[in-house]
Amino acid sequence: MSKFEPIPVELNQIGKKIVDAAYTVHKNLDPGLLERVYEVCFCHELQKRGLHYQRQLTIPIVYDGIEFEEGLRLDVLVEGKVICELKALETVNPVWEAQILSHLKLTNN
Repeated sequence: MSKFEPIPVELNQIGKKIVDAAYTVHKNLDPGLLERVYEVCFCHELQKRGLHYQRQLTIPIVYDGIEFEEGLRLDVLVEGKVICELKALETVNPVWEAQILSHLKLTNN
């Protein structure tokens, strides 16, 4: 028995569109550009696929009963459900996994 629940159909469809948008940008742009360029193009591709997104979304941190606006900044939030953290590098740093897990925890996802 798996400890994980199956991915809902709607979320799976959103995920497929996100991956397709990311692949399209990756295929059409050469490496070496700033993350902001990839982000703008990625969001354009999301829009073409009918997905709603928010860019550079600030997520406040609540600590000791105080809400701090200087908290997290999500690169792209798609359909209010999927966090997309864009990186313009060739290798994956393990700390980025911890970063996205922290984002999920702090956004109650």
